[in-house]
Amino acid sequence: MSIELTEDEKQCLLQEAREAIASELDGRPGRYERPESVQARMDAGTSALSIPYGAFVTLHKGKSLRGCIGRMIGIRPLEETVRTMARAAAFEDPRFPPLRKDELAQCKIEISVLSPMERCPDPRSVQIGVHGLYLVHRGYSGVLLPQVPVEQGWDLDEYLDYICRKAGLPPGAYNEPGAELYTFTALVFGE
Repeated sequence: MSIELTEDEKQCLLQEAREAIASELDGRPGRYERPESVQARMDAGTSALSIPYGAFVTLHKGKSLRGCIGRMIGIRPLEETVRTMARAAAFEDPRFPPLRKDELAQCKIEISVLSPMERCPDPRSVQIGVHGLYLVHRGYSGVLLPQVPVEQGWDLDEYLDYICRKAGLPPGAYNEPGAELYTFTALVFGE
């Protein structure tokens, strides 16, 4: 299933993600304004912003990760999910302290809109740069977005082993009986 967003919808989501963070930092309600083209699609019921998609919001400060949180499965409209995940990436990622007001201007926002997950019967069919991975096994789970192995320069074996490590499992655990490996695609865009 391919995810389609117009350029105006992408820009709208990026602006809404930034506003969600800024309004939280300022202690005020968010002020969200959609471009006319996006509002017209919303009114006509043809905008992807109203469809429940999973999404991740990633904050980069310079070349460093500053926060990344997402929801794998779409349970709320995409627009709402992006706002919620932007705040979570800025203030709730346990790997980082909450974002400070003076840091926001230094951060670039990246959004990954996720397709529904599909069970992966053959790990060798995973395509680097196309498929994200989600592994569930022995009560542990881990997720890697499709852009991660490209950014890290991993081959398929490294990618499959790293999803195991991300889930807190030994390399190769994706092949064990009972392991559930899923793939998904993502539409990735950023500032």
